[in-house]
Amino acid sequence: MIKLNRLNNTEYFLNSDIIETIEMTPDTVITTVHGKKYVVLETADEIIDRIAEYRKRIYFFGAGALQPPAGS
Repeated sequence: MIKLNRLNNTEYFLNSDIIETIEMTPDTVITTVHGKKYVVLETADEIIDRIAEYRKRIYFFGAGALQPPAGS
């Protein structure tokens, strides 16, 4: 889940695994695999960075499968 902001600046969390597309029109519009659309304040690059950080956390710390990298 990644934290996003609606246009009225309220926060919510979205499951990044269901994101199909991110468009800049000029507002950022996220479309899910279910066809639902979300308009957010974040840019496409910010969303992609948040997805990468979330997946990195899951990979390194999720399910106890791996230990955190040395120095973390």
